[in-house]
Amino acid sequence: MSATQLAPTAGNRPAGNNAASATAAISPADRRRALFGSAVGSTIEWYDYFLYGTMSSIVFGRLFFPSDDPVTSQLLALASFALAFLIRPIGGIVFAHVGDRVGRKKTLVITLSIMGISTVLIGLTPTYASIGVWSPILLTLLRLLQGLALGGEWGGGVLLAVEYSPAEKRGFYGAVPQTGALFGLALGNFVTSGLSALFSEEAFLSYGWRIPFVLSIVLVLIGMWIRNKVEETPSFRKVAAEARANPKSAEHKRMPLVETLTRHWRAVLIAIGAKFVETSTFFLFATFTISYLVGLGYERVAALNVVLVAALIAVPVMLYFGALSDRIGRKKVFVWGTVAIVVYALPYFWLLNQGSALMSTAAVVVGFSIIWSTYGSVLGTFFAESFPPNVRYTGISLGYQVGAALVGGPMPLIATALLARYHGSYVPVAIFIALCALVSLIAISFTKDRTGQPLDA
Repeated sequence: MSATQLAPTAGNRPAGNNAASATAAISPADRRRALFGSAVGSTIEWYDYFLYGTMSSIVFGRLFFPSDDPVTSQLLALASFALAFLIRPIGGIVFAHVGDRVGRKKTLVITLSIMGISTVLIGLTPTYASIGVWSPILLTLLRLLQGLALGGEWGGGVLLAVEYSPAEKRGFYGAVPQTGALFGLALGNFVTSGLSALFSEEAFLSYGWRIPFVLSIVLVLIGMWIRNKVEETPSFRKVAAEARANPKSAEHKRMPLVETLTRHWRAVLIAIGAKFVETSTFFLFATFTISYLVGLGYERVAALNVVLVAALIAVPVMLYFGALSDRIGRKKVFVWGTVAIVVYALPYFWLLNQGSALMSTAAVVVGFSIIWSTYGSVLGTFFAESFPPNVRYTGISLGYQVGAALVGGPMPLIATALLARYHGSYVPVAIFIALCALVSLIAISFTKDRTGQPLDA
């Protein structure tokens, strides 16, 4: 069959015999629709997810985990934030199985629905003062549902973009859904900052913090409408067509998870290691920095705005590095950024401690907007190029979510504990970041750069 016979879903018409012909049949309008659907959906999911992280840094400790020691309350709130990372690999496995078997599109609709419902319910959860110990229990359970949804969302969002991309622009396309995390973070900080300025401290703690959670339902409905307009990816249609043509094939009868762990376990381990530097530094800049600046005496709004500015600047920078990786190779871009963060970790904290809003903003911009954007921009594409299409969703989700669970989610908790243990010294935190970067450098050294090569070869 020719590639022109590809249908919007895998169940209608036969697919082409090779990925190159399938890619050639994709219209520019299809590519734009997929790219937009990937970016918008990712933005909404990350907004919901990071909103919890922001609130855990500034209000959840007092409202849901009260104690005589403010540090203990803060640690408990951050622990609830980190717990979701433990379930993200489970969400990745469950939804990746669906994505590799049923399709990327259907999976993304399910994950967006779960994320939206759990986020709205967080905004409606009574505080400890109202229902006692049930309050942190309910909050944590809803947080776990968020983790389950995001575990399946990331892989599907990346594949929606990458599997629609032309080979010569795969790095750029793969960077687009990665910007969803930045837009989601910026949107969450913008709303939280605006509400903090609009309401008094008492009113914000009473009901103001709930508003962005409840209003997220509007964004979710918009995202659902957009994603329903996107066709299934060419790579999945090709796999589904091959499975129909060879129903007895052992490759198509095996579970994606079994196939991944038995035949592609090295790629999974490399992906986990490569994720260390990206996830640890993201939550350093996006979450921990807010509570750290507040601890230094900054107003909450000022701290939120510093991260907001850096996140917005990072969007075009990330797209630039994604496009640059198409020209010079993804491995070079990743290594350059990883080495840079090792050098920058200590100066970053030194700049924050100078008591200057300008220097603090510059510090976060250099670290978050520039350095993090190097390896953050290529991570999704690099992962996608490491696995064949029949287990790609499972492979990239395992690598990404396990890496995030090991060091990403716990990072604000680890950093806060290190500060408390070493009497406010930031040196141990900087060393922790450098060690995460070293793990990623070792992992990436075992890879071959597949920039420009056929995705499904």
